[in-house]
Amino acid sequence: MFLRSDHDLQAAGGAALALARAPIAPPGPLDRWRATAATIDWTPDLGARIGSLDWWRGLVTCTALIAGLLYTAPRFEPMPAATPAPLSGADWEEARSQAIAPLAWGATSGRRMAANDLVRPLAESPERPIEQRTATFGAGDDFARVLQRAGVGAPEAASVTALIARAVPLASLKPGMQIDLTLGRRPNRQVPRPIEAMTFRARFDLNVAVTRVGAALVVTPQPIAIDNTPLRLRGIVGASLYRSARAAGAPAKAVESYLRALATRLSVGSDVRADHVFDIIIERARAATGEVQLGQLLYAGLERDGRKVQLVRWDDDGRANWYDASGTGERRGQMAMPVDGRLTSNYGVRYHPILGMMKMHKGIDIGAPYGSPIRAAMDGVVTFAGRNGGYGNFVKLAHSNGLVTGYGHMSRIAVRPGTRVSQGQLIGYVGSTGLSTGPHLHYELWRGGVSINPRSVSYSEFQRLTGDALRRFKAKVAALLAVRPGA
Repeated sequence: MFLRSDHDLQAAGGAALALARAPIAPPGPLDRWRATAATIDWTPDLGARIGSLDWWRGLVTCTALIAGLLYTAPRFEPMPAATPAPLSGADWEEARSQAIAPLAWGATSGRRMAANDLVRPLAESPERPIEQRTATFGAGDDFARVLQRAGVGAPEAASVTALIARAVPLASLKPGMQIDLTLGRRPNRQVPRPIEAMTFRARFDLNVAVTRVGAALVVTPQPIAIDNTPLRLRGIVGASLYRSARAAGAPAKAVESYLRALATRLSVGSDVRADHVFDIIIERARAATGEVQLGQLLYAGLERDGRKVQLVRWDDDGRANWYDASGTGERRGQMAMPVDGRLTSNYGVRYHPILGMMKMHKGIDIGAPYGSPIRAAMDGVVTFAGRNGGYGNFVKLAHSNGLVTGYGHMSRIAVRPGTRVSQGQLIGYVGSTGLSTGPHLHYELWRGGVSINPRSVSYSEFQRLTGDALRRFKAKVAALLAVRPGA
């Protein structure tokens, strides 16, 4: 604690009063100039108010700064350096022996010890005790010839091929198969190396190993465990059913089969919406070694508006057909729509848009985007494929029961005369050749040589499973639907 006397307080107050009453000196010229300079913008924007006093002041400031920079910039001049004298003689050899020079120029840089009395020259370089080689089995190749190309002697290649043929049929070996060989030591360079070991993947579920035991070769089949649980994929249709299924992981061929299966029950173009759910089950084989193979489509499902389309692949009489979950198959003789589109012109008399007159229209026109695939409406044989007057590129198919179908205005034809086609097979692409005003398919139907309305054909025959076939079919459906999506 500090104590202050009244005298101190009075002294302090008197000092403060004295400072407060001290006179303030008036500003001088330098102070006035500094105050004025502080209000001036010496670096205005030279892009604004061009020609004004501020602009000229900024230009002078910029010029002065540049001039000052140029005046005070250092000046560099080349410094002379002495050139070393070229080396020669022993000095040159010494520098060369320690230099790094490209081998392509024949350099001999570095020092090496000269040979002495302990060095014994070799007549030939020694061989490796074993060699690892790989051979590829090609299309139409012979197994023994493949081994000979890899360096195996003809007699040993023939004996090994005979041993392998007892374990696995050679005709089942697929092109592209890799054969890993281990060749052993040979007595001299004049004979081929013998086989010490060999392995190859004969099938997806089988490895074959060949090992040498003493003087004999032993073939050992090595089965690979396979998990055949199918692959199930589900997802929202979205903007494109094809692209959504492909993005979910389905291969292109399986998606095409899925679309063709759905087309037997509904119109994929008009009956499928973006909020529908697709359900696809595909054959899958997973090996214990990690490889995966996807096969054919087994199940085609679609959930739309609370209703389900459930189609299961079932092989009947050597031909795969699609049955719904109740065991009812597709209609026999059903004539499918040849292209996915909308009807733009009916069968009958109409005003021809190009000829400008009333004329009989002997078919129906189906509008579709240019290049859309056109498929056979039924099983048949191609009787004509080429240019045909106003039809443009035209294909005609002959079917059973005297039915003939025609497909006109194609942009490109995909079949040849005499070819047998099945229902849904690609035969061409939508175009606008011949007398046509835009891309569409002109589709005609003849019965006994007489033109009829393609939309008048109806069928009532169904294929149904019964008895033991129906029981096996129901068991297959239950097993497929029990598969978890993505498992």
